[in-house]
Amino acid sequence: MTRFRPCIDLHAGQVKQIVGGTLDSATSELKTNFISSHPPAYFAKLYRDNELTGAHVIMLGPGNKEAALESLKAWPGGLQVGGGITDVNAREWVEAGAEKVIITSYLFPNGKFSQSHLDAVLAALDGDKSKLVIDLSCRRQGDDRWFVAMNKWQTITDMEVSEESIKALEPYCSEFLIHAADNEGLQKGIDEKLVQKLSEWCSIPVTYAGGGRNLEDLETVKRLSGGKVDLTIGSALDCFGGKGVTLQECVKWNRRQ
Repeated sequence: MTRFRPCIDLHAGQVKQIVGGTLDSATSELKTNFISSHPPAYFAKLYRDNELTGAHVIMLGPGNKEAALESLKAWPGGLQVGGGITDVNAREWVEAGAEKVIITSYLFPNGKFSQSHLDAVLAALDGDKSKLVIDLSCRRQGDDRWFVAMNKWQTITDMEVSEESIKALEPYCSEFLIHAADNEGLQKGIDEKLVQKLSEWCSIPVTYAGGGRNLEDLETVKRLSGGKVDLTIGSALDCFGGKGVTLQECVKWNRRQ
């Protein structure tokens, strides 16, 4: 059944909420909705105390390793970690307390999907796909077509998010995380068509993020997906300075499901 899943987005070692499409290497172009005065561990404990499982910690660029480790220490085995994950460090993050690791950019050297890179990450995890989440965060290209975007969502890859690509990747992971980068941080609503398609294409758990504003959006995702897709709400949450919905309202919504 659809549930709310929270996040901890790290940028330059701080918990932030950003507008996804502006996240490039030119910091002056970065549009930030919120910078928290609380350390990452504060949010990890908050999610732990409210039994919000399946939360993801995303390291957006360099300078976030210590902040991510701090989160894991606050809730060992309770958080997924992504951002810069490769075959070299995947196991290290699990040993540091990550429930699962999330991979994106490493799968797409020079913007092209690499099966050998996927095999290498899985091998580093001793073939345990229950520890692996594949992030197919994407951008729209024309009407109702989405392509995986990497490098802080600035580079469009050769992989279309489709039934074919989903089915090809499912044997290698335990779930998908999909940010609609064009919607991320804007609080202008979810990409309803993408949510609907994900529910049709995916046979393993999938979390959608991007544009979630309130409890109505949770209900919409539940209805469109038949309860098969989870929703991450970020910038609209009161704990991230938002006015759309409170964390406690989301916690209560989960408990009613």
